[in-house]
Amino acid sequence: MTKNNSRSKLSIFALGGLDEIGKNMYVVQYGDDIVVIDAGLMFPGEEMLGIDIVIPDITYLVENQDKVRGILLTHGHEDHIGGLPYILRELNVPIYGTKLTMGLVEHKLREAHMLNQTKRIVINSRSEIKLGSMKASFFKVNHSIPDAVGVCLDTPEGRVVHTGDFKFDMTPVNGQDAEIHKMAEIGKRGVLCLLSDSTNAERPGFTGSERTVGESLEAVFRKAKQRVIVATFASNIHRIQQVVDAASMHNRKLAVVGRSMVNVVNIGMELGYLRVPSDLLIDPDEINRLPAHKVAVMSTGSQGEAMSALTRMANGSHRKIEILPGDTVIFAATPIPGNERSVAHTVDQLFRVGANVVYSAGTQHGVHVSGHGSQEDLKLMLNLIKPKYFIPIHGEHRMLRAHGQLAESVGIRPENIFICDNGDLVEFSSGKARYGSKIQTGKVLIDGLGVGDVGNIVLRDRKLLSQDGILVVVVTLAKNNGKVLSGPDIISRGFVYVRESEKLLEEANRIVTQTMEKCASEQVSEWASLKTSIRDALSKFLYEKTKRRPMILPIIMEV
Repeated sequence: MTKNNSRSKLSIFALGGLDEIGKNMYVVQYGDDIVVIDAGLMFPGEEMLGIDIVIPDITYLVENQDKVRGILLTHGHEDHIGGLPYILRELNVPIYGTKLTMGLVEHKLREAHMLNQTKRIVINSRSEIKLGSMKASFFKVNHSIPDAVGVCLDTPEGRVVHTGDFKFDMTPVNGQDAEIHKMAEIGKRGVLCLLSDSTNAERPGFTGSERTVGESLEAVFRKAKQRVIVATFASNIHRIQQVVDAASMHNRKLAVVGRSMVNVVNIGMELGYLRVPSDLLIDPDEINRLPAHKVAVMSTGSQGEAMSALTRMANGSHRKIEILPGDTVIFAATPIPGNERSVAHTVDQLFRVGANVVYSAGTQHGVHVSGHGSQEDLKLMLNLIKPKYFIPIHGEHRMLRAHGQLAESVGIRPENIFICDNGDLVEFSSGKARYGSKIQTGKVLIDGLGVGDVGNIVLRDRKLLSQDGILVVVVTLAKNNGKVLSGPDIISRGFVYVRESEKLLEEANRIVTQTMEKCASEQVSEWASLKTSIRDALSKFLYEKTKRRPMILPIIMEV
């Protein structure tokens, strides 16, 4: 097979993770071999009414599932592993991940009753895996969760490196140094293409060390006179360890609340990633039995989620914990874009009940640092790997652009930098790269138990209902001659208050009656035509009178 044969081309594209934060999924294909890197989820935006989570559209992978050799996981955050319980139902392929990553995945699969039917292979930074015509090896990186790795894929066309999420932390909390020497060795051997994390590409300098957060937390614990409540991401095991250390240092017992937080703490302790003194943890029921200065609480809710433990504490609706005046609440996280309003509301509510709140916007306490590299970290990675071609990944479009500019500044030729959207295919043949055909991508919306059954039409209807409400028009016709036997009856929900809008609804009733009479005179008897006529006439009338467009739902019955 010659290099020019289309089967021998190397293709790289994203099914998720570009022009967005979340649902990371990247695909490397050579001939009949496909390797997938990560399978994440994304939390819905405000416009996705009622949606729980969003995962990538994997139609391309399902259509080519005989070619998929496996899914490589870079680390255990939701935006990289959260889609697996849904994706593996359609694409039952082996998954590869480090010990902690696999521990978190196994918990998800156990809950989804899929553990026994999924092939799971635990890897470490020394592992080498044959994946058809490609070979995968790994290198340790620093991130806000232990056991994070980058991926090096040796393909017949050249070496492809995927950094995973990373920063360079010279004083890591867990002592796990990034394998900078290994990255330099990979770069020395020659790299065809680098895919690198762009989350903080707009931030100058280096990202701070997680260890500085531990010092700040310890200072807050030292000054606190009553209980200390710390809210952080459940998956940030480094941060959890530092809360544990601060509580232990100041002789405070620690209660863990929030389902996801409890799960991660249990998994972390079980696998040896969390060091917790045997007598430190207490049940939330014991909090009120101890003096306030002897208690600390670690909780979910750093993003102001409506049903999270901290939000319920702030609202006074938590069954076991009430925020008392003088309690210190620490937000050891910054708001994810889009969550700023809900976080601000929770902070405001906590101040209202008399808590001392430590949060990134309101104090100088350094109670959070990012797990993602800033501009100098990103330039260091580019200089270590020295790729011929560069594809910035993991970020919104402006972040990808900023990362592309950083790559130019360290000497990568502008024509060798590919700023892509999800589905944009970059093809490599004989050492040269170009854009190929577009791959089908999109968002699959999860609502309750429904996977993909809510689409744009349903979301549009939900938006309409939330904005202008609904009018239901019920008409009963005689089966033999089509005459109106009863109705029209008009039911309003979320449109107008019936008792104060009697004249409007009487006029609406008259419009429907006239429309039915007109259809009868024109011998229009098809229900679809009748409903369309009612909907059009009523919609025009209501907009003229109220400047609103409620959903109009005609219901016609025959007796």
